[in-house]
Amino acid sequence: MPKASEIKRGDVVEINGEPHVAKTVEAKSPSSRGAATLYKFRFKNLITGVKREVSAKGEENFSAIDCQRVLVQLSFVDGDDVNFMDVTDFSQYSLQRQDIEDQMAYLIDGLEDITALLINDQIAAIELPQSVALKIVETTPAVKGASASARTKPATLETGLIVQVPEYITSGEVIKINTTNAKFMARA
Repeated sequence: MPKASEIKRGDVVEINGEPHVAKTVEAKSPSSRGAATLYKFRFKNLITGVKREVSAKGEENFSAIDCQRVLVQLSFVDGDDVNFMDVTDFSQYSLQRQDIEDQMAYLIDGLEDITALLINDQIAAIELPQSVALKIVETTPAVKGASASARTKPATLETGLIVQVPEYITSGEVIKINTTNAKFMARA
């Protein structure tokens, strides 16, 4: 049984008999002596998709849940179905688009290093890699000498995601995007 202080983003625990994945973890240290550190979690129910906030002291226990993590890659999107393939045994898994709507902006055909959470051999959720490489389809022209400044401009990526990039980046370039905060990291 994991303690609240041991739970990290992406861990799956049981709350009221249902699996929940930790989306955010915040630690708050109290100012008074002897007080316990409080952890504030934002969980997402893997069955219903309902979000839930939970606060717990560092020593409180959560029930672990039996889930399997497998590496998958995006196969194809068919209407509202998003299909993934296990990279080791080529098993097919399908999720509804609305279940992963916030992650769709990072998914392109053939994207690898996606971790699927399986509960009873059914896919419940996916975890994206820390960063993905996406191509810029539209942005304003590069500004000469802009590499010395820290100004940014909007760029539309191949998935439709709009991010802020440095002024020296041009259309057609492939860039790395952080999947947790949708921020430009570097050229790919």
